Amino acid sequence: MDKQFSGKIDLDVRNSKPDWEPFLQPRAPADAPNVLMIVWDDVGYGAMDIHGGPVETPTMRRIAESGIRYANFHTTALCSPTRSCLLTGRNATSNNMACITEGAQGFPGFSGRIPFENGTIAEVLNERGWNTYAIGKWHLTPSEECDMSAWKARWPLGRGFERFYGFLGGETNQWFPDLVYDNHPVAQPYLPEQGYHLSKDLADQAIRFIRDSRAVAPDKPWMMYFCPGCAHAPHHVSKEWADRYKGRFDMGYEAIRADILQRQKQLGLLPQDAELSPINPHGEPHCTGPAGQPWPRLDFVRPWGSLSEEERRLFARMAEVWAGFVSYTDHEIGRLLEYLEDSGQRENTIVVVVSDNGASGEGGPNGSFNENKFFNNVPDDISANLARLEDLGGLASYNHYNTGWAWAFDTPFPYWKRFAGYEGGTADVCLVSWPKGIAARGEIRQQYQHAIDLVPTLYELLGVQPPKVLKGYQQSPIEGASFAATLTNPDAPGRRTQFYSMLGQRAIYHDGWLACTLHPPLSGWGHFDQDEWELYHLASDRAQLHNVAAGQPERLESMKQLWFEAAKAYKGLPLDDRTAAEILATPRPQPGVPRERYVYYPNTADVPEEVAVNIRGRSYTIAAGATVRSKDAQGVLLAHGGVGGGHSLFLQDGKLHYVYNWLGERIQKVSSQSDWVPGKHVFTAQFLRTGEAPDTHGAQGILTLFIDDQAVGAQEIETQPGHFSLSGDGLCVGRDNGSSVSPDYGPPFEFQGGTIDRVVVDVSGEPYADHEKEVQRYLARD
Repeated sequence: MDKQFSGKIDLDVRNSKPDWEPFLQPRAPADAPNVLMIVWDDVGYGAMDIHGGPVETPTMRRIAESGIRYANFHTTALCSPTRSCLLTGRNATSNNMACITEGAQGFPGFSGRIPFENGTIAEVLNERGWNTYAIGKWHLTPSEECDMSAWKARWPLGRGFERFYGFLGGETNQWFPDLVYDNHPVAQPYLPEQGYHLSKDLADQAIRFIRDSRAVAPDKPWMMYFCPGCAHAPHHVSKEWADRYKGRFDMGYEAIRADILQRQKQLGLLPQDAELSPINPHGEPHCTGPAGQPWPRLDFVRPWGSLSEEERRLFARMAEVWAGFVSYTDHEIGRLLEYLEDSGQRENTIVVVVSDNGASGEGGPNGSFNENKFFNNVPDDISANLARLEDLGGLASYNHYNTGWAWAFDTPFPYWKRFAGYEGGTADVCLVSWPKGIAARGEIRQQYQHAIDLVPTLYELLGVQPPKVLKGYQQSPIEGASFAATLTNPDAPGRRTQFYSMLGQRAIYHDGWLACTLHPPLSGWGHFDQDEWELYHLASDRAQLHNVAAGQPERLESMKQLWFEAAKAYKGLPLDDRTAAEILATPRPQPGVPRERYVYYPNTADVPEEVAVNIRGRSYTIAAGATVRSKDAQGVLLAHGGVGGGHSLFLQDGKLHYVYNWLGERIQKVSSQSDWVPGKHVFTAQFLRTGEAPDTHGAQGILTLFIDDQAVGAQEIETQPGHFSLSGDGLCVGRDNGSSVSPDYGPPFEFQGGTIDRVVVDVSGEPYADHEKEVQRYLARD
């Protein structure tokens, strides 16, 4: 609330009395603690050594040993929804975040836009004198609002953070990330061959942000939301770190789960009678849904004993790479912790560590060298993965392990990320440490808690009362409840009831019981009125081995009713179980009017895929007007996508080339048969669709190259059915930012030896309208 001026104003300043209080910046209470919230991505309950897992995380151990582990902490089972809970203290659907932002729908609860009535902790603390920083993954802005034309109110700086360095989407290439600094995109500061990796860069920036403030005001507290891209796909790490785990996963995922569970019992995370969930708990092959629809093959685990020796070697290497990725990122976070210790800040810093959901099963039963296949509804081929085994984790990969490791890293629970009805999707790591304010050291708590409870807990610890009005918006009730009492009282009560809804799956927790529907996410089953409900007593059956629905019909009915009441209160309907490809293909409002011709210029910001020209499944023409000064001119004219899929038109070695990189698997290259002469030219790639690819539903057709009005090369190609990438490899003119589309060059391969005037992309569906006249008109311009 603004303070009133209490000084005195007279005609003469000499007779007036100043009062500075109404004009000063807000100040936090003396000795107020800092807050460091570390949010891991796709790290399962049983992956890290702090939870009995095989992955060594010494930094996380230091945090756990200096505070408390919450053994019964839960999330929403998916990243954007959980992150909205962690920042607002409201349920995901109350935040309009029923799905990831790329899956936004035009319904309350589903729009992918957090209401301003649901203020973030950054907005609240910033108005009370804390510096606020966001580092790393954001994933809370609709993908159609992540471009430079967008209203930035839903970017980090618009939601209370004073500084931001990271990426706006759900994932990014760890070697070539799509970086945003505050409100504008920036190039990465150096390249992988110079030692670059995103985890290192994020730690560097985190330290820099804090130092920048403390150089002026060393006593001013700060709140940092630190979100590495790890351990989300792509699983990128150096061979050195991956090789630290050589042979550690050779026993397979079924055998390693028993070892993990034993350690979890020794740590006190789970009771001595805890059991392991079975492989493929709903049948092998899985059961069918309404109208005989099959269980998605994506969510199937191949038994280790059924694999060939080569397949075991491939799958073990996938796990080694992922484990190295996590350990490397833990090491980089360790540098941030060491800085806080060396600068005397650690004692009065509340550190919270969580993962946003369970381990990820998006690699499918065979794993994937290119995770983008999942979003294109293209199954992985084991032989193709085997051929690239030595490249896993490297610059040419976009890899993801198989479902067997997702199941293992979620030990002892069934299933994984996306499964809101099963602990494998929702049970996650949670650490809380505050050396100055919390006496507990290395203790464990068993209360059921949820991501929505973290914000009210921090408010209580900080002595902050959330405002009724924030930035002019009447605030909605916070739906979480503080668990601060559990920090000192191991027997304090936990959360009684929690609502879940995710990708067509439903669940409700109440007083130790969980009711959920047998309805796999992204299955396309529909027929929700025919869903089979299951009932588990989680208080005695955390791994959900014993479905007691048949023996407790009254309890089950009351819990089903409780779910519908919560769905009404928290905007949880309608249900959506469509496939990932269907959800991503849903039309959404665009910032510009749809048109048949798009014009792009050099020296401008990259255009994100969601708002760039859409060439999927259609004919298109790319025409680049450029002046080349010599035969040595080379570089990218237009590129869109990256190593996992995309296309690029470029000059190299005196010729015009077009590469369509089909999901990182097939490099389809068309090159001119003749050279150009220096001067003003129109370089064109024209794709004429002739039909649909029978297996993938992409488009087939003829790609013809032109230099001015002369055809200089042609070849049949196939285009992808879906997105090039969710990683932010956008459309560029005059360079190929991020990872390179073509293996013929390294990024950014900027255009040199001439100038690009503009690039026109025509998607009218017809051959480029009177191509010869278009060219002559351009060449005649001064």
